[in-house]
Amino acid sequence: MAPVEKRLLAPSRRRSIPAEGFAWIDRRLVREGFLSGLSAPESLLYFFLALVGDRDGLSFWGDAKLASALKLTPASLEQARRGLERKDLILYRTPIYQVLSLPESPSHHDLRDATLALAPLPKPPTLPPSTTPPVLAPPTPAPAEPSPLPNSIARIIERAMNRTPRGADPR
Repeated sequence: MAPVEKRLLAPSRRRSIPAEGFAWIDRRLVREGFLSGLSAPESLLYFFLALVGDRDGLSFWGDAKLASALKLTPASLEQARRGLERKDLILYRTPIYQVLSLPESPSHHDLRDATLALAPLPKPPTLPPSTTPPVLAPPTPAPAEPSPLPNSIARIIERAMNRTPRGADPR
């Protein structure tokens, strides 16, 4: 396969860095697999914070405004924020967010989640034999009889069935 020749598709729309500042994303986010370990809300929050942060990655958006801008519920925002903190991508100390430099390698799960996943489930409590209720077979339902149509509906159907079309000979 021949190498792709890079050229501007719309030279008149070439982007440039504005004098007021710009946002940037470290390419390692994609190339080294950080992005593949993020949920959709985590990705959305990460990109938004990278976009609105200053040159040090700092921003201070309130939860209500942030959730509204990202169309996330407050619970989803909280979950995304905690996920990004566990993955060592951001820090949050009310009201300040900091997008961190990327760690050496991606952490697609946190150790607390892994520990919980490996922990054995507790055994259900056992009742003493005297308090254990006997197991009963479910009652057999009576055979269902067809429910009669309400009188008014039955009469309408009966009239319709016995009706003679207009103009027909009623013999």
